[in-house]
Amino acid sequence: MTIRSNHYEAAFEAYLRNLQVPYVAVDESRRSIAADGTIKNVDFIVSPSGSEMSWLVDVKGRQFPSGRKNRYWKNWATIDDLQAMAQWELLFGPQFRGLFVFAYCVTGDMAPLPQNLLFPFRGEVYAFVGVRIDLYAAWARRISPKWRTIAMPTTAFRQLAQPLKLFLETPVVSGGDFDRRRATEMAPAF
Repeated sequence: MTIRSNHYEAAFEAYLRNLQVPYVAVDESRRSIAADGTIKNVDFIVSPSGSEMSWLVDVKGRQFPSGRKNRYWKNWATIDDLQAMAQWELLFGPQFRGLFVFAYCVTGDMAPLPQNLLFPFRGEVYAFVGVRIDLYAAWARRISPKWRTIAMPTTAFRQLAQPLKLFLETPVVSGGDFDRRRATEMAPAF
């Protein structure tokens, strides 16, 4: 089950329920056992109706803007996050694709999405933006070697990330070059 105290994940789950999108909330209390150790769990498995594919979702909660300097479009993740998502894609097969969902809690006057795509939840307003992990991996750059964090350049992120609603309402057919890639080809060389 999701971490109910994490307001970003709780808002994301409420959003899925509101849109009546089928999903499974994954138990995050323990890492899963894999052949060569453990693997970080995904947060949700989301299966939009009418789609041949399901999304393996890792929710990344961020404020919009964030920090003392009001920075926008923060999209950092860890190398472990990215490698785990690539492993899950490989384990689940071609009908599942990894998706980072940046759940932005809008704290200022500007929002990352138009008003009609914002989601009010428990007195806050959220914007859900998704980016496929293959695109994230291709563009990610190291931020901190110590913390093993990476991020996409803001310009690339704004071009490649899309409102989550598009991922949920657009039927996706599995197949093509994306599905023939191996996790080792997608994993960043950090």
